[in-house]
Amino acid sequence: MHIFRDGEISKNLMNGFENIGKILIITGFVIIAIGALLILSGKISWFGRLPGDILIQRKNFTFYFPIATSIILSILLTFILWLFFRR
Repeated sequence: MHIFRDGEISKNLMNGFENIGKILIITGFVIIAIGALLILSGKISWFGRLPGDILIQRKNFTFYFPIATSIILSILLTFILWLFFRR
């Protein structure tokens, strides 16, 4: 049986709340960023139609694979995550 002092319990509990608060703030920023991208997606008509994106259209078939767009998004997200998680 482990006996805690009153200070230890409240300190551990507050550390848990701080972590939950940080997670909620980051989640909020991610939701705002996704919302902004959805709003601005109509104004950025060239995005998704870059040179290097593969589009094959046939009579009853359409195949679209956005290679260049995927690479640009990967680089952008890597940079943003690097900014957030660097030490």
